[in-house]
Amino acid sequence: MEKKVEKYLVVRVESLGGLCVKFPPLFFAGFPDRIVLLPGARIVFVELKDEGKKPTPLQVRVHKRLKALGFRVEVLDSKESIDEFILTL
Repeated sequence: MEKKVEKYLVVRVESLGGLCVKFPPLFFAGFPDRIVLLPGARIVFVELKDEGKKPTPLQVRVHKRLKALGFRVEVLDSKESIDEFILTL
């Protein structure tokens, strides 16, 4: 299911003129799955999960670190959560 949600996120972000870049976790364990780059130099980090699943403790620590640097981090687990996310952009 996570792959379908991920594909939906990519389509929605691209429809806004943005990019939805997959970041391979080779060098930074716990880093969010996608970096959303939007017009106006906006950046949002997105962690994708199967519906109802929560981030691991390592992911939570990385998310807190990114937020402390001033970045927005979202955890999305369904098409509905992506639609809600898109409305906030």
